[in-house]
Amino acid sequence: MNVTEIPANATSQKPLTMIIKVCAVITCFTVYLCCIVVMLHIFASHRQILDTSRYILLAYLLINDTLHNTSSVLLFLFSMLQIKLFLVLCIPLLFVSTATFQSSPLILATMSLERYVAIFYPLQCPVTWRSDRIWVLILSVCVISCAYPMIDHAITERDPAIFGFSTPVNCNLVALNSSPVQTLYRAACNIVFFTVVAIIILYTYVRILLETRKMRQDGESVNKAMYTVLLHGLQLLLCMLAFTYPITETLIVLRKDWNPWDIAYINYFCFILMPRFLSPLIYGFRDQALRRHIQNSFLCCFKKRLFFIKMNPPIILKYD
Repeated sequence: MNVTEIPANATSQKPLTMIIKVCAVITCFTVYLCCIVVMLHIFASHRQILDTSRYILLAYLLINDTLHNTSSVLLFLFSMLQIKLFLVLCIPLLFVSTATFQSSPLILATMSLERYVAIFYPLQCPVTWRSDRIWVLILSVCVISCAYPMIDHAITERDPAIFGFSTPVNCNLVALNSSPVQTLYRAACNIVFFTVVAIIILYTYVRILLETRKMRQDGESVNKAMYTVLLHGLQLLLCMLAFTYPITETLIVLRKDWNPWDIAYINYFCFILMPRFLSPLIYGFRDQALRRHIQNSFLCCFKKRLFFIKMNPPIILKYD
């Protein structure tokens, strides 16, 4: 969520090294975006998929993580290239990044509860969990997620050097809002968010595990639900890797011979960027129905490409 703060006296990056880092981030983001577009296209073109609450929540997770990854990549590139933004552009970008970061674990908890309800109440599903009413839960998650950065911004202690929204600043939360009260508020909220989600995922998994033999239901569907909840736990662990940045930041202090820019890049790429890229893709490609549609989509595109080449063969010029 936050780009590592680089000391003012840090050694500048070499142009070639910076280009390689930027290209690596953009390449990964492009591949991720292509996969997300294919998955969302499948949701839009197969309306029967969206008749299931699980897929509606998955589509929301994909959109949420795409917004977070987009804002995160932009903030990182601005930091790497040392580009300052006006507050009128920086604050909305930070708001989207923070709100979507907090929203991901809440969506995972909601998806685990949806599996729990689907297993234990297959015939008497509560109205809120039906596909035509699931938007109520999604709206609740959005409100809770947006409340966090709004409160954070409300208790901001504005830097006297910043005058109005036309002042160019380094666009990161550490540079804008670094008061002790806000640091404590963010730490407390993150602990509460991820602890509650971890408890919900653990509870749903244990309940499904303990009552599997008591239920007169298809054992295969129950096992799938158990694996799905475990997958949500793995996704939560991937999200929590973002909190390892204080450990890597200490390396800057311990190893003076390391370039802080390299530490910041490794920190962001390995512990913030890649886990967020892998989390929705693992879930999407694991699902049998989605995987079949994804394979058909890529196969269809490949056949169209072959047909186009066959109908439009390359022109070979011959010189006498």
